[in-house]
Amino acid sequence: MPRFYCSQPLAIGATLDLPDAVAHHVHVLRLQIGTELCLFNGDGGEYIAHLATVEKRRATATVKAFVARDVELPYQITLAQALPEASKMDWIIEKAVEMGVAAIQPLAAQRCVVRLAGERAEKKLAHWQGVIVAASEQSGRNRLARLAPVDDLQQWTAQQDMHKRILLSPRGGQSLADWARHQPPQALSLMIGPEGGFSVQEEDNAMARGALALSMGPRILRTETAGIAAVAALNALWGGL
Repeated sequence: MPRFYCSQPLAIGATLDLPDAVAHHVHVLRLQIGTELCLFNGDGGEYIAHLATVEKRRATATVKAFVARDVELPYQITLAQALPEASKMDWIIEKAVEMGVAAIQPLAAQRCVVRLAGERAEKKLAHWQGVIVAASEQSGRNRLARLAPVDDLQQWTAQQDMHKRILLSPRGGQSLADWARHQPPQALSLMIGPEGGFSVQEEDNAMARGALALSMGPRILRTETAGIAAVAALNALWGGL
């Protein structure tokens, strides 16, 4: 059954105009009137609808039933990812959404090659939001991961009203997996450095402000691998898989 995200309110019995992007997919997939669709708006659960009309640039669907289905993790993980090069962030966000992260925080760190600000940052955020939507449609999630604006690492670590922050670093004296085995499932943020990692000063600052430094084991992982591997490890140990 085709799955689509619709940001508008959904209710049984309502006939709604599908968003332009969804209408485009309907044409690309050559779906016929009466085709059953799965729609979700990010508020939880999903709706079964039937394609009601298909026009050149427009399509409508009638909502028939609600399914209270939820596949979210029983604990919230925020992926605080320092900006990587090129299109790596697209891949990281896509896979993080598939793995169930609740939020994504892009960070600007000293060794980041990519610098985002102003209009360029806004365009990137809009693009990444599209990646989140597409990954949610594909993976069966009914709630969208929250995407925060790009923040400076020092400003972000200075915030006090946050849950536990895990700094993934080769300097960590304990592995994430070993730590998680002895902890109950809980909300946390995973801090992932850019290519070359966080600087020593950045790590010291983060730890001074309460971050817990943990390693990913004896091997050094790339920036696009570390966060996804960490989420997978937590899910395996805490029952999220």
